[in-house]
Amino acid sequence: MNHSKFSLVIFSLLFVPLASGTPSKGVTAVRNDIQVAGPDVSDAQLKKTLLDKLTYVSMGYGSTFDAITLEVQNGVVTLGGHSHDYPNRDSALAVVSTTPGVKDVIDNIEVDPVSPMDWNIRLAVARAVYGYPSLNRYAIDPAQPIRISVQNGNVELYGVVDSQADKDVAYMRANSVPGVFSVKNYLQVAGQPGEKQQ
Repeated sequence: MNHSKFSLVIFSLLFVPLASGTPSKGVTAVRNDIQVAGPDVSDAQLKKTLLDKLTYVSMGYGSTFDAITLEVQNGVVTLGGHSHDYPNRDSALAVVSTTPGVKDVIDNIEVDPVSPMDWNIRLAVARAVYGYPSLNRYAIDPAQPIRISVQNGNVELYGVVDSQADKDVAYMRANSVPGVFSVKNYLQVAGQPGEKQQ
């Protein structure tokens, strides 16, 4: 057998398992030109993983001034809520889209308008809320702060607090800031079902 025939035989033997439709051990299966990267991840596990990543990896999502929401259904992730700027929104999208198990990402994040007045209101509301003695503990844990979104003088509060009293105080403190037109209180009390956003 000459050298070229020998090479052809070896080449054929190496790729017979791929041609037969059953991948050999260590070969990733390919369906419709899309690589299948192992078993599906449950929606609950995927949501937990994404929340952990968004909280601790993406500094933008961890910001007090971003209130990004996350839902997972059949591996499709929908991001919503508000971000105070485009880099933080893009950071959240990048973290989610590169996570194994995510099949698709729907971007419904609203970026708050750029406004010096809104920025000043954000800072004033943060000082009013976090400066209150019963609420300043929420500023210590970056994973669970009270999140503040401002759009044209209208404030929205997001996050999880320990009690109804904390939720009510945060609302009153935000409402007392000069220049605030309205306050929507979407804070959830730990262990209670959350309000539906309007």
